[in-house]
Amino acid sequence: MAAPAPAHGAADDVARIGPNSIIRMAEALTAAVGQADTADLFAEAGLSHHLAVPPDSMVPAADVTALHRVLRARLDRATMVAVSRRAGEATGDYLLAHRIPKPAQVVLKLLPPVPAARILIKAMGKHAWTFAGAGRFEGHAGRPTRLVIAGGPIQAAVPGAGIAVCDYYAATFERLFRELVARKATVREVACEAAGGTACTFEVVW
Repeated sequence: MAAPAPAHGAADDVARIGPNSIIRMAEALTAAVGQADTADLFAEAGLSHHLAVPPDSMVPAADVTALHRVLRARLDRATMVAVSRRAGEATGDYLLAHRIPKPAQVVLKLLPPVPAARILIKAMGKHAWTFAGAGRFEGHAGRPTRLVIAGGPIQAAVPGAGIAVCDYYAATFERLFRELVARKATVREVACEAAGGTACTFEVVW
């Protein structure tokens, strides 16, 4: 993976996150509802500039929160889940293509699932700022494997929603684990801050 960078901007101390959180959502949203509606939704979130010129560096984590807040308010649940999962899968594909070295991928695929999961989680932890912003990430390899994000930007969009809302994360994790750990891996969010949990917890089984 790429060398780690701080979750906060050095100059302004603004929590930041990787641009895939915006770019892949824009792509998935356009495919689902079309360019015009996507433009309207981004405008409502105050993010038209990201749609006009896709970001090529870290963006404020608050932008991700603003986008998800608008989408949760405007889209029906089925569409929101589908868009989030498509964006998450695309983020996983990007990471596999550009951020995880091919030799490391070969090694992970040769290992038994639990040791491979342990190594993958360690790598994810070093680069958690790319998907969790200033939130806390941790993971525990095993049967099942558990991944935790606390204080992330997605769940912050809809506090008190009463349902799990981190489909983007679940899909990203599932794509990585299916490719590098176990082909039949599935990821399910078993607790979410938006539903009253102390953190967003994902269970990986295979």
